[in-house]
Amino acid sequence: MRLSLTTGLFLLAATAESLSLGDNIQGPSAKKPPLPPKPEPISLKTLLLPPAVADDAPVGGCDAKANPRGTGCLGRTAYFQGGGFSPDGNHVFAEVNFVGAPTAPNPSSIYNGSQLILVKADGKTFPNGDTWKCLTCGVPHEEGMFDNPQAFLDGKRVLAGLRIVDCGKYDLTSNKCTPETTNVYPLRVNASPDGSGRGLDIRELRLNPDNVHLGFNAFAIINGKLNQHGYFSRLSFNPSPTNGLPLGPRYDLINVTRLSNLANPAPVEVEGDKIILTRNAITVGEFRGFSGDGKEAAWIGYPAESSNVDAFATDLSTGVNRRLTMHPEYIDPIDFSRHGNWMAIMDTRGTNRNMFLSGMRYVPPLTDLVTTPVTASVRNNGRRRFFRPILLDPYGDRGDYFGQRINDQGSGKAGSGDYNDPEWNGRADPRWSFDGTKIVYWEEQTISPACGGENPLPCYPSKQRDGIAQRIVVATLTSRKPRPPPKVEILSDIVPWGEPYVPGTAPAAGPELPAGNYTLKGQFSGFAKVELLHDPQTSLLDTVSVAYFGFSDDGKAFLNGTERVKSRTINLSKFNIDWHSDLTQTVGNVVNTKKSGPGGLQVEMDFSVNIFIANGTLVTELDGVKYFQPQNNT
Repeated sequence: MRLSLTTGLFLLAATAESLSLGDNIQGPSAKKPPLPPKPEPISLKTLLLPPAVADDAPVGGCDAKANPRGTGCLGRTAYFQGGGFSPDGNHVFAEVNFVGAPTAPNPSSIYNGSQLILVKADGKTFPNGDTWKCLTCGVPHEEGMFDNPQAFLDGKRVLAGLRIVDCGKYDLTSNKCTPETTNVYPLRVNASPDGSGRGLDIRELRLNPDNVHLGFNAFAIINGKLNQHGYFSRLSFNPSPTNGLPLGPRYDLINVTRLSNLANPAPVEVEGDKIILTRNAITVGEFRGFSGDGKEAAWIGYPAESSNVDAFATDLSTGVNRRLTMHPEYIDPIDFSRHGNWMAIMDTRGTNRNMFLSGMRYVPPLTDLVTTPVTASVRNNGRRRFFRPILLDPYGDRGDYFGQRINDQGSGKAGSGDYNDPEWNGRADPRWSFDGTKIVYWEEQTISPACGGENPLPCYPSKQRDGIAQRIVVATLTSRKPRPPPKVEILSDIVPWGEPYVPGTAPAAGPELPAGNYTLKGQFSGFAKVELLHDPQTSLLDTVSVAYFGFSDDGKAFLNGTERVKSRTINLSKFNIDWHSDLTQTVGNVVNTKKSGPGGLQVEMDFSVNIFIANGTLVTELDGVKYFQPQNNT
């Protein structure tokens, strides 16, 4: 019977993969991967952003004292998002929020609100002396975000949010690219059978390296819960649409395929009294981007190991899956180089943020049927992320190789402002330069209410210019030589393992796993007794109980003990989890445990804000090292 997965805002469907203690051999080829690479030299540089003033600066607050050139001021803690490189590698895009602009007809009045800027990354300046220029200031466009900016290879266009900024015949970096030569074209996915209306609400857009196709995500409410699906589409410029809104020139996303299909095997199924884990099921949750050659879709999804959120990549034409990451901590931001599929990721590895939940590896993903909204949300504390930028080779995590930390430079002291200051938190997404020699990432310093006031964690003053709480960092891989990006084949619109999207139809809900008692056999030895219970009011799965008896998938890790989790849905984004664990795992002479306190652990999580609130305790101990849950509100 097919599983219907209903999970959270950031992680909503996925695949199960190998639970082996051995290497992850599903790399770029089926061959066993080479030995992990040695750490390579990395040089870091912070880019100079526009001046900053208070977020609530009054009209005209960005005066000549704040910015003598009259080219705008950012809010010190206002919304911000770094983006990717221009094709020449000498500029980086960023979405910023200008504040304190004067009123018209003052020429500086255009530096207001959410805008897209281009920042010099080569130490030079634009003709006016600034290290940045605004691409959209003074250009007519609807209000909205310019998030996740990604340049087209032609250098004349950039995907930014739900729009494409186009400078016509000029490069975006050119002095000839002015408001008069620039257009902002919205993107639209048809959502109605007759083509009317504003279209489907979409998010997290990623440009395929072929510059013809684009991936995105969209939410859907299924069985009273918020779900998310990834999609694949083709860009089509429509200069004069006659139907649907907006009616001005726009890009339509056509030939859309949903990257999931109920005809495919589910990651968890039941057959009689047996639980079946399908090792390479494809049920993409949050789509995260494309491989360097554009042929694979990267995504996060249903864990391969219990409570362990990893990244996967699936070939768009063949459906071949590979697991990219294996560290117990959380990942979702990821970008691939155009030369050999090296990866730059943002991951909480090294922070121990999720280890109390996910640290014990090689546990089959059973309780995850109800815990995913929580395990995918602990990585944040409101606006604060706990990400660090990591460099991974094309084969991903394997053995004891978990990549190289990109920003491991400095004292590591909180508040120091160094590159490895733990109060500076990585954000999505890191981006490779087109020539494969640089990675750009951006960070935000911890700010209230994630610190200070009633929060037990202290706030630290920013050491960036004007006290701004964001920074863009360029990491240069100094031993690599620049190479032009290889030519990318234009992909087919057809994804055989996906489902063609029909405007006006919602994703179908698969059948719920039936309540009952089941057995999961270890691939090497032992078994697990599994009980599934439904909420009597909704008839949806809400409780998973598991008892392990010498369970082992590989003959190296042996699991005994019990785990029981009950989930209660409060509303579309808020869940309550009652978690009881008493697990013991032996790996050779090492004994690991995962144990809750006498009353278990109760967590209430609203994944629209991601604030950790819990009663009780859950502690994972690995080879004598104990990992504890975060303090509430931290």
